[in-house]
Amino acid sequence: MKIKTVKKSYDEVLGLPKPEHRDPKVSMPLLRWAMKTAGAGDLKAVNFRWELSGLDRLPDEPCMVLMNHSSFVDLEMASNILYPKPFAIVCTSDGFVGKEWLMRGLGCIPTNKFVTDVGLMSDIKYALRTNKTHVLMYPEASYSFDGRATPLPARFGVFLKSLKVPVLMIRTYGAFARDPLYNCLQKRKVDVRAVVSMLFTPEDLKARSTEELDAKLSEVFSFDNFTWQKENNIVINENFRADGLERILYRCDACGREDGMKGQGTRIRCGCCGREYELTELGELALKETGTASAAVSGQALTEGFTSVPAWYDWERDEVRREIESGTYLIDCDVDIRVFRDFKAIYEIGEGRLVHNNDGFVLTGPDGREYCRRKPGESYSLYSDYFWYELGDMICIGDNEMQFYCFPQTPVPVAKARIATEEMFKIAKPRKRRASS
Repeated sequence: MKIKTVKKSYDEVLGLPKPEHRDPKVSMPLLRWAMKTAGAGDLKAVNFRWELSGLDRLPDEPCMVLMNHSSFVDLEMASNILYPKPFAIVCTSDGFVGKEWLMRGLGCIPTNKFVTDVGLMSDIKYALRTNKTHVLMYPEASYSFDGRATPLPARFGVFLKSLKVPVLMIRTYGAFARDPLYNCLQKRKVDVRAVVSMLFTPEDLKARSTEELDAKLSEVFSFDNFTWQKENNIVINENFRADGLERILYRCDACGREDGMKGQGTRIRCGCCGREYELTELGELALKETGTASAAVSGQALTEGFTSVPAWYDWERDEVRREIESGTYLIDCDVDIRVFRDFKAIYEIGEGRLVHNNDGFVLTGPDGREYCRRKPGESYSLYSDYFWYELGDMICIGDNEMQFYCFPQTPVPVAKARIATEEMFKIAKPRKRRASS
């Protein structure tokens, strides 16, 4: 999927009027049918099936529908499950670019990822109470990188309490294994299914504390797709299954370098020290080459090796946390800057410089001016993506006024920027609590 882009200067973009707020529409029956029909081929290819758990049928009354997020097939599954009932879809604002009329007709509600959006709550309530439709939301906001859930918004239970409607959960199985974000949009032969359950009734929302609701949400959004693959003996034998794996496993666990990892075919290898793994047909890591001595480690490997992708990713997180605490964390790179300002296009404004350190993000434009600054603790996670709209790996920062999509011009692990943002938020959060007490 591509996106419309137009070249403009930064000042020209600043002069563009912001889109006017519009109340969510009830999705058009013809478009609901078209969306369901368009996804039928993909669902047939994955032998899709779904079932109810603890329910005799889907409720007729408007519900908040939460769903875990792995790939584009998630929306095709939801369209199949909820059809013919109308439902609104909370989606990223850039999804409206060049096709606002279609997205409005489908009942979509635009919002910016990982940015405080007070208006979103009002739009969701409008869809539920005035339009009397279900609302589909992916509370993780972004696709999973390593096959596990991305962080949920803090105190999400408060928001659900305010809605006073049933909360359904659509839990999917196999979607990540079929089309993981790192794997360059290459689809594997994996069956996909979904289970629909009642997460909270209105009575539950009223009786339970916010802490109890958040604990339940944390439980149902805790999963490990690589472990699921192994435990269910899901064989993935495509010869491209490790393509792009360096997007997740960007740091060599032997020499510590971040500029040598390359996933290709069925293996991932460090070009600096030679350590190499195979990604097996069951999604495990099998060490093939221990790696030669390198100046970075003086012949001593940093780890004995890993057998799972999530374990390696956790180690990278620990290393990022160590860098932050020691004050050595830094991403400093030239970037190609694209900007979201309205629904007409994504605007190309030239090359600039993005710096991310313990002080947060700073983006400087091609004219040397500071375009955006985001402090640590302003957001619990980061909108970063692989091969975004087929343009490249990117890091997005900004606010509700403007979003800046930054495409590194040199190899930079955007996963590291997301990890660092999450870890800085964890560090900043207790400080804020102490300051306010």
